[in-house]
Amino acid sequence: MKVTIIGAGAMGSLYAAFMAAKNHVVDVVDPWEEHINEIQNNGLKLDGPYGKLRVDSIKTHTSLDTISNSNIYIIATKSFEVEQVAKQLAPRIKSHELVITIQNGLGSAEKVAKNINEGNIIIGVAEGFGSSIVKPGHVHHNAMNLIRLGEMKKTNSKRLNDLTNFWINCGFRAKTFHNIDLLIWEKFICNVTFSGPCTVFNCNLGDLMSSKDQWEIALGCMKEAYKIGMIKGLSFSFQNPVDYVLEFGRRMPNAKPSMLLDLEAKRLSEIDAINGMVLELGKKVGVETPFNQIITSLILLKEKNIRMR
Repeated sequence: MKVTIIGAGAMGSLYAAFMAAKNHVVDVVDPWEEHINEIQNNGLKLDGPYGKLRVDSIKTHTSLDTISNSNIYIIATKSFEVEQVAKQLAPRIKSHELVITIQNGLGSAEKVAKNINEGNIIIGVAEGFGSSIVKPGHVHHNAMNLIRLGEMKKTNSKRLNDLTNFWINCGFRAKTFHNIDLLIWEKFICNVTFSGPCTVFNCNLGDLMSSKDQWEIALGCMKEAYKIGMIKGLSFSFQNPVDYVLEFGRRMPNAKPSMLLDLEAKRLSEIDAINGMVLELGKKVGVETPFNQIITSLILLKEKNIRMR
């Protein structure tokens, strides 16, 4: 299988390492030259609870211009970069090729669909990895729970099952889902709970849950998103949303959300697709969102300070 991964951050690099280790042809595309050059010259190093891995066969690129056609394209960029990537990919996508979009928050698949046929689009949800870049060419992950996969346009169950088996054969725990929108929302609930609050309070998941006052704020963010989901008619798989997010957090208490890691690295975050998205959706359905409003405002202020430096 030939796979192109656009976005060689912590998760994109993790996908690349596991797939290349199973002798698939893997190209990664990312503008971060230091990281790309380290992978090209010294291989990609990965470590976590399942041990250490080093892969030397990954081909690296700083632009899509040097990529030949692939069976699978994985968009693993930040949510605000997705639409531009889709525009660049659109002219090269053939009818049998798949585009998997895996981001935090809501709205990425719709951005891809503005440029690429829905029949080519697979929506992915990565749950419980807690991945981070230690240094250029070196990625760490705290856990590996599940890759959930579903078609944007439900037309080809065999193709989806084959794709899921591909991920499983690469070493991931993966499952096929026909109601992928629900699963995106369930991950969104967790993102809203931990991403913004951990970033504001500069802490990992375990520290957030152990602080009574900070945890109450995080749960306030979650309850606003949950209420919107209920109004939209979603039938969540869990009965108690507090227990659900607690279980999520307890799987990887030492992990920092990617939003916090982005701001620590002086990069812009995905706040608009996570806590900021709660504000947008709340306005549409008439739900007040004061907790997410405060968290979003504080993070946007942090980002403004980054831009000014």
